[in-house]
Amino acid sequence: MDTAPDTVAQLMAEFRKGDRAAANRLVELLYPELRRMAAAKMKGERAGHTWQPTLLVNELYLALVKIKALSGGSETGSGQEKAAFLGLAGHVMKRLLIDHSRPLYRRAEKVACEDALHLASRGAEDLQWVEQALSRLAAIDPKFRSVIEMRVFEGLTVDEAARQLGCSPRSVATYWTFAKRWLEKELTTQASVPRTHG
Repeated sequence: MDTAPDTVAQLMAEFRKGDRAAANRLVELLYPELRRMAAAKMKGERAGHTWQPTLLVNELYLALVKIKALSGGSETGSGQEKAAFLGLAGHVMKRLLIDHSRPLYRRAEKVACEDALHLASRGAEDLQWVEQALSRLAAIDPKFRSVIEMRVFEGLTVDEAARQLGCSPRSVATYWTFAKRWLEKELTTQASVPRTHG
């Protein structure tokens, strides 16, 4: 199969516009790397996990075709597009595994901050920005970042997060409210800043 940078870049351009066929082609072209990535992530899961690497790649595909559009990347080099796709794939795999590990009632629970972050539908550049934003948030108070990670990425409840942090649920609720509003403000500011590409 042709995995030349220009081919991947063209498919990524189409995928960013919401083309499901392009998502399918990208998964086909990069399947060996995606399968290796899935296998590496599965090694960190509990023994007796009901998923296998092949199933994780299949779930990845189903998640990718739901993405309506991706921001960024229009002026990135063709060689960077493969890395951007694999970075996005790795993030989505992580989210899928976290979601799968939750009890059914928790999988249906919607976390408002995750809706604001749009993590599963943004490009690698945006994911890097989110990491930088979380680092700035931690500089204000590490507990703010911890609460965001526990609630959004791990799916913990306020009570569960409180037990892990060794504080009251009321304190966690306060941290959560502040951190969520701060991140939403940062995301709004970032969305209004023109993109620059070096």
